[in-house]
Amino acid sequence: MTPPSDRRRIRVLVFAASLRRESLNARLATLAAAVVGEQGAATDHAAMADFNCVSYDGDVEREEGIPAGAQRLHERLVAADAFIIASPEYNASMPGCLKNTIDWVSRIRPQPFNGRQGLLLSASPSMAGGNRGLWSLRIPLEHLGARVYPDMFSLAQAHEGFDPAGRIANPVLQERFDRTIGCFLELVEAAKHYRPLQKLWVEFLGERPDAATDRVEDTPVEAE
Repeated sequence: MTPPSDRRRIRVLVFAASLRRESLNARLATLAAAVVGEQGAATDHAAMADFNCVSYDGDVEREEGIPAGAQRLHERLVAADAFIIASPEYNASMPGCLKNTIDWVSRIRPQPFNGRQGLLLSASPSMAGGNRGLWSLRIPLEHLGARVYPDMFSLAQAHEGFDPAGRIANPVLQERFDRTIGCFLELVEAAKHYRPLQKLWVEFLGERPDAATDRVEDTPVEAE
């Protein structure tokens, strides 16, 4: 991996998708933000409470516009090159508050998930570490054009998984966590700096063109 001192400038939004103050995923997000900084990237560390919104309602959107929480997530995604989400698992799926905010943000044009690199993490007292929730979270993010990193990190038995300093108690798992984030940052760096990209997002490939339903965005990106 690139030594942190040699890494070209990238910025990563990191947040936990839990509203609970003592959430295990908030602890994992805090650790992720620290590791991102250690790896030489800039970090925007946020909280789900910053982005929470009223339930999506088309009438509310028409009459009142996009809620402030969704606007804040949009602004911070646009300012970042990538995002890391530490998400709990609720009934084998993602938290409703996160899905609701994603739905609101997807209504903003241009929608900011398109072409943005993402890494998914989870922490849970269970033996699966919340991994099933991450698989469900991939679906809306990838549908919106996010480049979700293939590897996902799920910390099992997380209620016993952190040491007093906030790092992962098992040194082997901590090393794997560091390497996963380091490899992700390598990809983000390469995507931003080393090759020009033309990012085309079409909501449903192959659908008959219709101005009333088309959702297509074509975003040229030049290498720096």
